Amino acid sequence: MELEGSQTLAAAPDQVWAALFDRDVLAQAIPGCETLEQTSETSFSAMVKLKIGPVSARFKGDVELSDIDPGRSCTLSGKGSGGIAGFAKGAARVTLTPEGPQTVLDYTADVAVGGKLAALGNRLIKATAQKLTGEFFANFNTALTHEENAPAA
Repeated sequence: MELEGSQTLAAAPDQVWAALFDRDVLAQAIPGCETLEQTSETSFSAMVKLKIGPVSARFKGDVELSDIDPGRSCTLSGKGSGGIAGFAKGAARVTLTPEGPQTVLDYTADVAVGGKLAALGNRLIKATAQKLTGEFFANFNTALTHEENAPAA
């Protein structure tokens, strides 16, 4: 299943780029995130609780950032398992473009699911993925704005 979209974020590209690698910002932005651990400079491990249609589960997953062009683009590859609920895996290409004082973030993703999740059907999975993506970017934008307005330490 393919997902693509574009988000305008209220921050300069260098701030958006830094936030994409910031554990605290990501933990605030990821819907249902219970834990997020940075396991290396470019990888994270997380526990996320999600409800997709009638299936509610905790997913343990890993995300790796690669094909990094600092300040401009990267690829996020990940996989997660929700036990009996099934699994999800995929990759997303993220590109940042400056637009005045803001940044346009474009993404294209390819996602696959299996187990009980696959039985729910593509339409429900895609609708849920779009909803979660919208929540992520709303939270991410809020975290960016909050970070920008926070007093310097």
